[in-house]
Amino acid sequence: MTTISKILFPTDFSSSSDYGLHYATSLARDNQASLLIVHVEEPPAMYGGGEMYYGVPEPDTAALTTMLEEVKPDDPKVRHEHRLLVGIPADKIVAVAEEEQVDLIVMGTHGRTGLVRLLLGSVAEAVVRRAPCPVLTFKAPELPKGSES
Repeated sequence: MTTISKILFPTDFSSSSDYGLHYATSLARDNQASLLIVHVEEPPAMYGGGEMYYGVPEPDTAALTTMLEEVKPDDPKVRHEHRLLVGIPADKIVAVAEEEQVDLIVMGTHGRTGLVRLLLGSVAEAVVRRAPCPVLTFKAPELPKGSES
C-alpha cells in the first residue's frame, strides 16, 4: 500500500478550487499528510521583440500572497504551507511535485473556460499526463440556475 505523506493542492482561486480544498483537506487529515497549497501566476503576456504591452498590469505579488494565505484547510490540525510561483501553471505544478516529492496532486478540472481554455489547453490535462505521482482531479458541482457563488 502506498503511503501518502505530502499532497499538492494547486489553486487558481476559483470556486472550483475552493470546492477541491475539501477533498485535499480530507485526504491530508485521513493520511496524516501535509498539504502544499500552491498558486502559479502566469507571467504577463510578452509581445513582439520582448516589449511589454502597456495595457497588461503587473501582477500584484502582495495581493496574490494574501489571497494564497487565505486558502486554508477546513481542519486546522492539517499541516500546510503556501507557495506562490510564477510561470506556466502546468510546468510549475509538475516541477514542484517533483522537487517536493509529493505523493498526490489534488486539483480541479476547471478554472478557465471557453475560448481561453481552447487556446491555452487544460492545465489539469497537462499535469495528469506529466506528473510524477497520481493526480486526483475533481469537477465542482454546478450551481442551480439563479444561484450566486
